[in-house]
Amino acid sequence: MKLKRIVRILAKALAAIIFAVIIVAGAGWIYFHPRIELTRGVVYGNSHGRNLTFDTIRPAHPNGACVIFMVSGGWKSDPNKFQPWITAPLLRRGYTVFAVSHISQPDATVMEITEEVNRAVRYIRHYASGLRIDPERLGVTGGSSGGHLSLMLATRGGPGPANSSDPVDRESSAVQAVAVFYPVTDLLNLGSSTENPGNGGPPRSFVKAFGSGSTEPATWQAIGRSLSPIFHVTEKLPPTLIYHGDADTLVPLDQSERFQAEARKHGSNVMLVVHHAGQHGWLSMVWDIRQFADWFDKYLSSRV
Repeated sequence: MKLKRIVRILAKALAAIIFAVIIVAGAGWIYFHPRIELTRGVVYGNSHGRNLTFDTIRPAHPNGACVIFMVSGGWKSDPNKFQPWITAPLLRRGYTVFAVSHISQPDATVMEITEEVNRAVRYIRHYASGLRIDPERLGVTGGSSGGHLSLMLATRGGPGPANSSDPVDRESSAVQAVAVFYPVTDLLNLGSSTENPGNGGPPRSFVKAFGSGSTEPATWQAIGRSLSPIFHVTEKLPPTLIYHGDADTLVPLDQSERFQAEARKHGSNVMLVVHHAGQHGWLSMVWDIRQFADWFDKYLSSRV
């Protein structure tokens, strides 16, 4: 009798645990799958004879602002790999998300990729009315190379050529707020990165990404400086939030620390959150995007 009673208790306990797991899993699934309107493959330009596209993810209750998500890792981009659930915390706050893809290196150089994402922002701003967003409430986010491209927009984004025949290209590519993960900010000083070639040249695994002339020291100095956000910080830098792991060996924490220090010299607002033992990515990143949403709430609220 005693054994049967113990078995019944254990069975009830197991059933309760299974029920709790199902509830938690179900709640998690629901949270990461909010009601949205998804439009795939909006063409924003052309490069190397191929269409440049972004996906539009519109929440059930849009707040008028948007967050531009850089679909980029290692300066490679595949629009088919983007899944809307990644941006669920932003969508639940009412942000329309534009998931921007670019031509992957080495088919396009990082210089060309930077121009491509500038074009994306200009396109979104030019067609803001039809996209149902405020053109002066644009945020940007991404991780790794996506973080780098975000900071390139933050530091170098601005009006295009006034004499361009294409009205899209005359628009500004400036953004109003930034939240990123572990971006490279200084290509000329890779520090303890595993990508540091030790001779002052481009990252060892990405030489082709910077063009055939990048191995020439003088050429690389010009390329590396032009593509390093740290050299282009001004007092106009939009509010920037960076999450970076202190165990990252690919893009060391020093990259973000020095960027923050440079921003402070100009009186710019850069908040750095250090993830203890975080490498180049960590499992709880998707929850950190809730803090990104807080950041965008603070700086992309309705402007006076």
